[in-house]
Amino acid sequence: MAYKNAREVLPDALLRQIWKYVEGENIYIPKREEHRAAWGSRCGTRQEYEERNKQIRRRYAEEASVEELAKEFCLSVESIRKII
Repeated sequence: MAYKNAREVLPDALLRQIWKYVEGENIYIPKREEHRAAWGSRCGTRQEYEERNKQIRRRYAEEASVEELAKEFCLSVESIRKII
């Protein structure tokens, strides 16, 4: 994350208001909710987990045991149970 100097991006009046609360420190201004990307949506991780979980549910429906699925997918038995 790149830092920006507040003097370069904020109007002087707003900068004076901010100085009443914080001076000489870094602050983080989060994105608005409507501009935030969902977890894993940029790099494809969410899609990979969804596909893996579909495979686990399919294999369980085909009568694979929870223990077999845990070994096959390198997950704990508890994780498999949560998925199915």
